[in-house]
Amino acid sequence: MSRVQDKVALITGGASGIGHATAQLFAEEGAKVVLTDLRAPQFQSTAATYKLDVTNENDWITATDAIVRDFGKIDIVVNSAGVSLLKDIETTTLDEWRRLMAVNLDGTFLGCKHAIRVMKDRGGGSIVNMSSVAGIIGTSHLVAYSASKGGVRLLTKSVALHCARKGYNIRCNSVHPSFADTPMLQGMVNAARNPEKLVASFAAASPLGRIAQPIEIARTVLFLASDESSFTTGAEFVVDGGLTAA
Repeated sequence: MSRVQDKVALITGGASGIGHATAQLFAEEGAKVVLTDLRAPQFQSTAATYKLDVTNENDWITATDAIVRDFGKIDIVVNSAGVSLLKDIETTTLDEWRRLMAVNLDGTFLGCKHAIRVMKDRGGGSIVNMSSVAGIIGTSHLVAYSASKGGVRLLTKSVALHCARKGYNIRCNSVHPSFADTPMLQGMVNAARNPEKLVASFAAASPLGRIAQPIEIARTVLFLASDESSFTTGAEFVVDGGLTAA
């Protein structure tokens, strides 16, 4: 089990959900895992942790420079940190919109920018951005979230083209899960007027008839982070149980 052996992987949002599952899988596959989250990650394997608010550019500079100092390089950056908001266009406030965009879109922009800064002169690397099926198809009750994830989708393609044309040997791809069993999803359920109905609708939305487990998303992230995907960049990988195929 050595698909990312000795690669240094920075994973944001590593305390829980898909980020946490990805961190565990990477460690099992030989990576040196670096986690960042505003909450303390509960990680059962060897991992370094660094302070990083993804909306703060100074934090990105400090953290990435410190990781390069301590590990010698960064090979992989997984921009997994994110928040959701179960509201439509009429009920979303401007402050809510801006806060969500700061985490989901600005944070991913800064992650890509500073990944490139530290990777380009050290042989390249792989950036994996966590988007969503909500960044591909419209969702009326997730207006800010959908807009942010649509932005991540095209940001990823722009970054991929830039790095390819500059000859940096840095690949950038996005992953688009549907509903997964994560604290983010549970937060949406808790905020719903009818939680049981919402959970049932999430499961029914997938032709496979269930929501995903975080490890099922993490396996796709692992492929994109590894050298197995060495000719893959600017692509979007949908992991949705068939939701967008219907």
